[in-house]
Amino acid sequence: MNWVSTTENEKWSKNNEYSDRKGEELIIGEKQGKPLYGWGCCISEICAKAIFGLSKDKQKAIFDELFNEDGCGFDYCRLSMGANDFAESWYSYDEFDGDYELEKFSIDRDKKYIIPAVKEAQKRSEGIEFYASPWSPPTWMKFPKVYNYGQIVETDENLKAYAKYFKRYLEEYKKNGIAVKQIFFQNEFISDQKFPSCVWKPETIEKFLADYLIDEIGEMTDIWFGTYNGPETDYRQFISRYYQYVGAVMQNEKCRKNIKGIAFQWAGRSAIVQANEDFPDMDFINSEMECGNGDNSWEHALYVYELIHHYSRFGARANVYWNMALENEGLSTWGWRQNSLISIKDGNYVFNPEFYVYKHFSHFVKRGAVMLKTTGSFSSNATVFENPDSSRVAVIANPFFNEKLLTVNQKNYILKPRSFNTIVLD
Repeated sequence: MNWVSTTENEKWSKNNEYSDRKGEELIIGEKQGKPLYGWGCCISEICAKAIFGLSKDKQKAIFDELFNEDGCGFDYCRLSMGANDFAESWYSYDEFDGDYELEKFSIDRDKKYIIPAVKEAQKRSEGIEFYASPWSPPTWMKFPKVYNYGQIVETDENLKAYAKYFKRYLEEYKKNGIAVKQIFFQNEFISDQKFPSCVWKPETIEKFLADYLIDEIGEMTDIWFGTYNGPETDYRQFISRYYQYVGAVMQNEKCRKNIKGIAFQWAGRSAIVQANEDFPDMDFINSEMECGNGDNSWEHALYVYELIHHYSRFGARANVYWNMALENEGLSTWGWRQNSLISIKDGNYVFNPEFYVYKHFSHFVKRGAVMLKTTGSFSSNATVFENPDSSRVAVIANPFFNEKLLTVNQKNYILKPRSFNTIVLD
């Protein structure tokens, strides 16, 4: 197929609606940015549990569609070190007070749902890569001793133990056949949340990275700065501006030398613009796509396309979706609803609009592809890549309620209203 389109009522259909009339022209230029790491989603506990609750044939169909080459072909996915906001309940790998030597460290809980789901992905996606971050340290390492809110206790003994905690995670996952390519020290480190979270000050981040974590795991994996979810637009802007975090930590020579990239999500969509200007040689990703409110609307899917375009334009080497699959109409353990690629109910499943947004990219745009610059007044709705085999792929959204006539490479395409389109260019 060299042109596939998806509308709200007609999914993944071969299209051939050309015109003899010339339309608005999209001009494709030179390469910009770095090769892609790939596309993927987060493998969280209740997402994996939802899939494994289905019949064997439906489990297989979902994993095939997400990870096989003839489906989405996901090959770059996120893991959580302990509980995230889509775990069944709070847990860490060591909840034993004062266990500084981590003698009771265990990833056994991950072996119930998360690691089996990873294994299913590995069966289907050759060379799939993973990155990981904690949502909170073990509670006994924090003040106050809670899984939500709080900050890490800054004693030498505690920070050493927490750096070792990362090392043990990498070692135990490796024993289970899972290499973690990148580690981020904290998910959304500027936000207090009612779900697992931990707030970090810039000076604490610098100290932990430079004096502890880099020395402990720097030879085992790549250490990234993130995940960065600011600057915010509300009152938190006064404590979460870009330079109080990325800029401040990068003043440390050891951090600057050893931090391989920066991961942005949510309000980080603004910060990546500044980082792209200040650190053009550093790697970036969008580590968590904004996940809506559980209605899985077509409108939000159009917004997700805009975010992929934005992050890609400012240097993101990956755009990773959040919830793989959810039951209970997207309800989280901590009481709110979010979107997902797949909804599961009463033993059945359905692919949601954002699944198709991602498939329009990931099925055609391969690891190692490089974004191509575009110009023209429809350019913000067109994201074009050149694959390693030199094939060029345009993923184009028509967000309007009327057809759009667009000319690309002297061919005139009629784009359906409110549609996503992937075109393999001649």
